[in-house]
Amino acid sequence: MTGTDRQTDRRLERAILELLDRRAPAATICPSDAARAVYQGDDDGWRALMEPARRAARRLVAAGEVEVVQGGRPVDPARARGPVRIRRTP
Repeated sequence: MTGTDRQTDRRLERAILELLDRRAPAATICPSDAARAVYQGDDDGWRALMEPARRAARRLVAAGEVEVVQGGRPVDPARARGPVRIRRTP
């Protein structure tokens, strides 16, 4: 992993936490919200950051900072398939 990749990973983690901090305590965000917040362009290039955003969420789950949910219920982010949301750990 290059320094740039690590830097992007950290920026995605910070974006997830900052976006959640701006919302109500039980609010959720989509990984795409973090990808869009970190992406520096005007086109759809943020889509390339979707999997890195999901990985950032998984790291934050492992750290106990957030949980990944589907249908309002916590799920194992490594096994989740389809759309997920991220929220602060209660």
